[in-house]
Amino acid sequence: MPLQTPYYLIDKQALLRNLQIIRQVREASGARLLLALKCFATWSVFDLMREYMDGTTSSSLFEVRLGRETFGGETHAYSVAYADHEIDEVVSHADKIIFNSLQQFERFGERAQGIARGLRLNPGISSSSFDLADPARPFSRLGEWDAGKVAAVIDRIDGFMIHNNCENGDFALFDQMLGQIEDKFGALLEKVDWVSLGGGIHFTGEGYPLEAFCARLKAFSERFGVQVYLEPGEAAITRTTTLEVTVLDTLFNGKHLAIVDSSIEAHMLDLLIYRQSAKVSPDAGPHRYMLCGKSCLAGDVFGEFAFSGPLAPGDRISIQDAAGYTMVKKNWFNGVQMPAIVLREPDGSLRTVRSFGFDDYKASLS
Repeated sequence: MPLQTPYYLIDKQALLRNLQIIRQVREASGARLLLALKCFATWSVFDLMREYMDGTTSSSLFEVRLGRETFGGETHAYSVAYADHEIDEVVSHADKIIFNSLQQFERFGERAQGIARGLRLNPGISSSSFDLADPARPFSRLGEWDAGKVAAVIDRIDGFMIHNNCENGDFALFDQMLGQIEDKFGALLEKVDWVSLGGGIHFTGEGYPLEAFCARLKAFSERFGVQVYLEPGEAAITRTTTLEVTVLDTLFNGKHLAIVDSSIEAHMLDLLIYRQSAKVSPDAGPHRYMLCGKSCLAGDVFGEFAFSGPLAPGDRISIQDAAGYTMVKKNWFNGVQMPAIVLREPDGSLRTVRSFGFDDYKASLS
């Protein structure tokens, strides 16, 4: 019997491909690589990932605790703003803490004296073309811009985090922006022990010039005498996971529509936020359908795709690339059945590691 949909299917063999590239980057560049939990936090595969990565980086108290308890290795803590009641617990789980602003650093730095303390810098440039995700957008709250202000406290700072790449698969652009960072903050960089260049660098993509990338990272490290960190999220898990769904109904309303037992608002929220279309493979054939979710949201649409034959209730469809910024955002909107989490082992067998039911839905409310 096939597994009941919907479920996220993580292919460990596909995950291993990305992890082997990560190991190659670690060895050739000397950089340390941390999984960005804001993108992917499915800890059932951390036993495999920790063999190839150095630890985790977080964006909240819960993430830093999850990283410490389930991944191990180095645990970096970052947050746009820490609260008084959580800072001590954050510090207790972290090896390094990165403050977003000088005010947060001055407010909480003394309470983090037992671990390495860093500061986020904002170079005012990014690879993002979408304002919602652009860390260098006008009036951005993400990091300090003024090198002069940072210089005044540099003797108390151990390292920096600079995150300005967003889905950047263009090495030339990465190289260019890193050069601008060196020009703007070079005098600061040479006075600290480590620099994280964040995530958003699509170095596991097809055809990415890994040799040049590693050489650039190594040159940066040697020029400033720092340990370089990278924080891959999407790069670690791209093309590893599908959302498996079943057609529930079909209808025609000027276009052929197929309704499935899932929802973009509940299970692939990034598609809605960024107005993107899902991916279905092979997306070829003479029969074209608009694939629709089952929630009451009128715009709950995965996209339009081509199929080899007409769709009918009971047909299975695999939505591609359903791991990054997807599983961490799933929710109970409309009470739609939460997808289970299933692993495909290297031998091809399927193993359900988590399923959800009414009690989970009820417990998420009050």
